Amino acid sequence: MTYDYVIVGGGSAGCALANRLSADPSTRVLVLEAGRPDYRWDAFIHMPAALAFPIGNKYYDWKYESEPEPHMHDRRIYHARGKVLGGSSSINGMIFQRGNPLDYERWASEPGLGEWDYAHCLPYFKRMETCLAGADAYRGGEGPLVLERGPAESPLFGAFFEAVQQAGYPLTDDVNGRQQEGFAKFDRNIHRGRRLSAARAYLHPVLGRPNLELRCRAFVERIVFEGTRATGVQVGGNVVPANEVILCGGAINSPQLLQLSGVGNSEELDALGIGVVHDLSGVGENLQDHLEVYVQYSCTEPVSVQPALKKWKRPFIGAQWLFFRSGPGATNHFEAGGFVRSNDDVAYPNLMFHFLPVAIRYDGTSPAGKHGYQVHVGPMYSDARGSVKVTSTDPRVHPALRFNYLSTDQDRREWVEAVRVARKILNQPAFDRFNGGETSPGPSIDTDAEVLDWVARDAETALHPSCTCRMGADELSVVDPSTMRVHGVDGLRVVDASVFPYVPNGNIYAPVMMVAEKAADLILGNTPLEPARLDFYRHPGADAERAASR
Repeated sequence: MTYDYVIVGGGSAGCALANRLSADPSTRVLVLEAGRPDYRWDAFIHMPAALAFPIGNKYYDWKYESEPEPHMHDRRIYHARGKVLGGSSSINGMIFQRGNPLDYERWASEPGLGEWDYAHCLPYFKRMETCLAGADAYRGGEGPLVLERGPAESPLFGAFFEAVQQAGYPLTDDVNGRQQEGFAKFDRNIHRGRRLSAARAYLHPVLGRPNLELRCRAFVERIVFEGTRATGVQVGGNVVPANEVILCGGAINSPQLLQLSGVGNSEELDALGIGVVHDLSGVGENLQDHLEVYVQYSCTEPVSVQPALKKWKRPFIGAQWLFFRSGPGATNHFEAGGFVRSNDDVAYPNLMFHFLPVAIRYDGTSPAGKHGYQVHVGPMYSDARGSVKVTSTDPRVHPALRFNYLSTDQDRREWVEAVRVARKILNQPAFDRFNGGETSPGPSIDTDAEVLDWVARDAETALHPSCTCRMGADELSVVDPSTMRVHGVDGLRVVDASVFPYVPNGNIYAPVMMVAEKAADLILGNTPLEPARLDFYRHPGADAERAASR
């Protein structure tokens, strides 16, 4: 059987595309997911508070590592990626953020991307969501992704919202609405106490369609070409024929599979003995990500969620979640945060904050043991650029990931500013009754050099790799922004975070889903949704063109 579309990767974008492309009963769609199913009984996936358990676990996580990062004391930075249906949407922090409208104005400033501005993207953001806080001109109310807003009701969240105002920063009603800049309760991919992954929102509801097929544990080894036309993929040594192949493997796997299949920098492919199908030097270049640190404080009152971390409480928390979908297990605890500008040279927020009413690392390690709280903070549009490069013809060998964190003057400047802004907020009078002192990095870390050295030793990825098959019309672009086709070959498209020209200034799940929704119309030849030319917040006196040129 020849499928109309073979989607490589049942992650965030792949699940959305599978839903939209299979809506026509005459179109045969096959989804190939290398990971295992997201079994409904698997609490490590579906319990929001269990988000730390899959990370580093070989059954859920592909367990990537960067090459030694030269500006981070040659550390290898760990990168978790979802090894399960739903991809990283099944193991991420469930934070839903679109990015700033000016991110998409910046995209549209690139050659060929005029219809990827905010006005053209906003209708697709709205189509994919049901915002339970209320639909309006900016927010959707009828989409598959049900978004619950964090309650953020504990005394620590109250102190946080008061402190940011004392520090001179505004509150905003909705970071995904008209004004991103400021602090607010966050939307989350949680519904009725369960994680709502892309697989659960988009794919499972339509798996009964006779023209849609899903295969898990189906590892794609290469794209099959006849000349420069993709005609299928190889799985387990067997060819699965397709009229079109759509790569949805993400910013690491999509360029890896292109390179393994002969699409990439010809000199690098020749050196590995890979036959060149098409010389496309931008494949695997332009890698971008967000790096983050935890600025942690001890809490003098017993109001954090630290007691919920005690192992003896887990059975009770698990039972409360299992039977009532409530309690500490029913939240990701990332219930609030915000976006600010760290200096007057930027037109829109370059720092993102997540506030957490406990002191612990993202993967669940190094809990404080006592009551505490923390912010996660990092620069949002670093000008550092890296690469994804295959080092072997074996598709199961991880590619070399080089991010070049902290390699630029801008990056280092904004990191110092990020830590200073975090400290400014957390030492406002609103926190006086709770402030037991900074525990990480600690008061001994003070000068710019000391801050940068601590960041280099302690920072970890926010898990937002992107931009390695970027859309565009120049010679280093990989994907045609009007069709999502790979330049220079036929029958092959890419739809995932790798096509971003620039990483947006927030968590990337929502932008990935927007791209998939918009790409579905491009692939099917549907009339695009009418652009929504709405006003959005710009900081008074800010020069938007300056932001777009960065």
